[in-house]
Amino acid sequence: MILKALCDYYDALADRGDVVPPGWSEAKVSFALDIDEHGTLRGVIPLKVLPDGGKREAPQSVQVPEQVKKSSGIASNFLCENSSYFLGIDNKGKPERSRQCFEAAKTLHHEILDGTDCAAARAVLAFFDGWQPESAADDPVLAPYLDEIVKGANLIFSVGGAYAQDDPDIRAAWEDHRASASEGSAVGRCLVTGQLGPVARLHPAIKGVRDAQSSGASLVSFNAAAFESYGHEGKETGQGLNSPVSEEAAFKYGAALNRLVGDREHTQYIGDTAVIYWAEDAEPKYQDVFDCAVLGGRHDTISEGTLQSAVRALASGSPADVNGIPLDPKNNFYVLGLAPNAARLSVRFFLQNTFGRMMTNVQAHYDRLLIVRPAYVENGTLPLWRLLNETVNPNSRDKKASPSMAGAVVRAVLTDGPYPVSLLEQTMLRIRAEQNVTYGRAAILKAFFLKNREFKVPEEVLKVELNEESSHLSYVLGRLFAVLERVQSAANPGINATIKDKYFNSACATPATIFPLLTKLSQSHLRKLDGGLKTYYEKMIGDLEGRIHETLPARMPLADQGTFYLGYYHQVQKFFEKKDKGGNENV
Repeated sequence: MILKALCDYYDALADRGDVVPPGWSEAKVSFALDIDEHGTLRGVIPLKVLPDGGKREAPQSVQVPEQVKKSSGIASNFLCENSSYFLGIDNKGKPERSRQCFEAAKTLHHEILDGTDCAAARAVLAFFDGWQPESAADDPVLAPYLDEIVKGANLIFSVGGAYAQDDPDIRAAWEDHRASASEGSAVGRCLVTGQLGPVARLHPAIKGVRDAQSSGASLVSFNAAAFESYGHEGKETGQGLNSPVSEEAAFKYGAALNRLVGDREHTQYIGDTAVIYWAEDAEPKYQDVFDCAVLGGRHDTISEGTLQSAVRALASGSPADVNGIPLDPKNNFYVLGLAPNAARLSVRFFLQNTFGRMMTNVQAHYDRLLIVRPAYVENGTLPLWRLLNETVNPNSRDKKASPSMAGAVVRAVLTDGPYPVSLLEQTMLRIRAEQNVTYGRAAILKAFFLKNREFKVPEEVLKVELNEESSHLSYVLGRLFAVLERVQSAANPGINATIKDKYFNSACATPATIFPLLTKLSQSHLRKLDGGLKTYYEKMIGDLEGRIHETLPARMPLADQGTFYLGYYHQVQKFFEKKDKGGNENV
């Protein structure tokens, strides 16, 4: 299903003219070797460019012949390689291996270009025949760029002011080489297209996933007998025929996935997982809206008002117009989570639905998260990365949420499923560790209990603002603790530590033991207050204690601890509530 969706995406990109044709790929190239018609190196052309908004130059993306899948062995690419293959030198201290790489590149280019009668082909072959790797380091033409070139930068050839791979005769020679290479391939029915064709023995490498191998990692691969199917044993047959995918389909999904991963504007990371997403028709504006609405991305072309209007329209099943681009709620949309796993990629999740249904689920998620927020929180939305950060220890070296929990949360949000219990557990753990119910953590607790109804938390305590009429025991106790803390602070201005620092966790977990002590302490604090303030707090404490109609529990379960935190948070926000000039409450 994943490969089929990626192949369809490739076809949609091809219809838009936004993707390289089969047999070609995009490569990051730093320099072009400028050679004359006799193959003599005349200069080095820097190709690095300054990305939009970037501060450092980066290699330029250039269309080159499809590159081979590298391993520890020696295998040359055609017309695009590093200095080991094109110059016979590098900075790895292995001159003999560099010489072997150069000879491999020379052999490959003769194999493909021998018999091709054009100036560019003759120049490239003459370069390989005349170049002397042993004197390359002393070449004055290379000297200004040598240090950077030998670090592994990709190189291409320029002949007469044009790239060699753009020459029509060279392109035709490359296509003929590809066709002949497929002649000996096993033929089978492709699991992706259902058509008969040459089966890909090796699948394309996917480059750019953070913490995966820089040379590329495999989405599909078989490299041990344990993974081979009966009758498909051995290196030559087992690697591809275990799950037959045609060479054409393998190229398409590889090209599409590499394009998606390489699109930094539309690739976000949640923990160790690269989240990539695309619309079936390849319209990038769907990606922009999803990125802003779900992952907290920022796109200058989409204002907050436009985004909210578009999400509401799509969630209701109506088309939306975003900067002149019509978005159809019925258009299929895909979200793929990839994580590094040695030389391979692990699929954390793969979700598909119509874009309108996904926006409906996202809107429902944000509605559940809605809760009164402190005045200093300007934007009350909690994109996924911020939500998950609420579960992370701020003092830890690795400030990433649990990968399995992060994937489960993404799945829950986009499918409108129940949140993972680990989200509740991790949020509660951070509250206990820091003794701090932040806006984000309170929002998570509210959303979790609203969606996961098996915890049987009454909806009367899951409101946006304080519910002063609720008599739910744990909620009332949370409110009472906030009031007692407030009384202590009022009686002792500038106090360094309050009852929260000493008793917050124990009051939540074992109220029968702690609250009698807190009530006793509050009496001494109340005696320090003047008449009006004392009466105000006595009345508030009396009202809350009057709502307790049962014996305080010796120990509260997890759900009741969560409602205790919500009661505490709601009451604290009520204390800081102010009125604007019109008399309306403004938090």
